[in-house]
Amino acid sequence: MDIQKITPRKISEAIADQIKEQIVGGVLKPGDKLPSTKELSESYQVGRSTIREALSALKAMGLVESHQGEGSYVRSIESQDVDLPEFNSLLMSRDTVMELIEARQALEVSNAALAAEKRTEDDLRRFEAVLKRMEEHLGDEEEGERADIEFHLVLAQATHNSIMARMIESISTQMQTAIRETRRLQMYANRTVSRQLLQEHQAVYEAIKRQDPAAAQNEMRRHLFHVEQVLIRYLKK
Repeated sequence: MDIQKITPRKISEAIADQIKEQIVGGVLKPGDKLPSTKELSESYQVGRSTIREALSALKAMGLVESHQGEGSYVRSIESQDVDLPEFNSLLMSRDTVMELIEARQALEVSNAALAAEKRTEDDLRRFEAVLKRMEEHLGDEEEGERADIEFHLVLAQATHNSIMARMIESISTQMQTAIRETRRLQMYANRTVSRQLLQEHQAVYEAIKRQDPAAAQNEMRRHLFHVEQVLIRYLKK
């Protein structure tokens, strides 16, 4: 692949855009394996974390996919996908993301406290089943997304408040988008990252299990702050 000089701006964005242009332009073809993180780091003369950010963005755009233990490969794209979204505008605008985060903070932090107060043994079994799926499928992006959104729906149902449950269901599509982007931007196929996300959900569950509303709120707030930081980093300032 060709390496071009990067003009001054956020370096990971510039690298992602350059690789994107080579994919769209046919220089890099479907199935081609990208150089390793180490090789790209040396070629661009940047740190490996910067390369990981660029690759995560390309993965979120659907341009590359990671095979655990094998590296990153160019995905097949359709002609109508050539006009791809810019690195910093992914699937939702910054305003929409901020509004969604605010809504989730208002709803889910309260839901965590309510669930801690009102949860039943059946609720705990449902939480445990979802968490077990998360753990069994560490690094499985699609299953991780499904289990993640299900955890938050189970949480809403564990409040035993039909209005709260319906409110979460009403924004579930946007939540699913945010969850998908958070996981893809953090290279969810990386088991270390998926383990971190699992632990955040487990911490919420443990607080609910011991019926500690304050701790449940704190753990949910911590998780949503993590989500916010991941998403906002990649959205237009």
